[in-house]
Amino acid sequence: MQIDLSGKRVIVTGASRGIGLAIARAFAAEGARVAICARTAAAVEAAGQELAPRAQAVIACAVDVTDDAGVKSFVEEVAVSWGGIDVLVNNAGQGRGGNLDTLTPEQILEHANILQMGHFRFVQAVVPHMRRQRWGRIIDINALAGAIPTPDGIPSVINRAACLALSKSLGMSLAKDNILVNSLNMGWIDTGQWERHFRDTGPGVTREEFDRMVLKVVPLGRFGKPEDVAGMALFLASDYASFISAASIDIAGGLQGQIAYYPTLKREFTEMARARHAGGTVP
Repeated sequence: MQIDLSGKRVIVTGASRGIGLAIARAFAAEGARVAICARTAAAVEAAGQELAPRAQAVIACAVDVTDDAGVKSFVEEVAVSWGGIDVLVNNAGQGRGGNLDTLTPEQILEHANILQMGHFRFVQAVVPHMRRQRWGRIIDINALAGAIPTPDGIPSVINRAACLALSKSLGMSLAKDNILVNSLNMGWIDTGQWERHFRDTGPGVTREEFDRMVLKVVPLGRFGKPEDVAGMALFLASDYASFISAASIDIAGGLQGQIAYYPTLKREFTEMARARHAGGTVP
């Protein structure tokens, strides 16, 4: 099976690093025209320069997904430059922790504006162009916590769940226009954040011990890579996926309900590490 995306006009949001950049690289390698955006101008410009030798064409712009006018202007620039838009990858977003005792409603709404409304703004902007050509693929990058709630991280849990519901709803309503919408739900994909989580654990533990703790809940026994996500994005953008819409696909190495145990596991592990460092008794 050979996926041919030559000449496809692709938008990838949040593409200056991590999963978004890996997806943009994958489309570029397949000969697509790739338009990328992210909040920081210098970072997205650097990513665009990296992609330029690989892609058929590149547009790189600083865009804030919470800015209606900025999103519409970017999408219009791409559509006018390339005569339309074939694929949208909604990747921009961020995790947000917190629980009932630490959060304010305003913090949850702020997160929703980035995730739920960020996805919605881009879909609303690209769909008229896709309808005119009666062909489109929309791939929403979401998180497993939206499909399987965890006992902590309320903003990510509820806002990712809303993104999943939006993706399924649009996957049903837009199918009549041959616009297919699907969600990819991330498990433990290592884009550098696990090094930050390790540092947050504090002294008294090695990185190898930390990784063993984290990966106890992942049946495949390893972190995912951004490239693991990019391959599925390419497939969903291709004609091989022409009968798939409103699907929710986990990129999680078999991780399912085990995700609910992770906050407790992390808390116990951190307490053990602190006790060890302090010379106390480790149970």
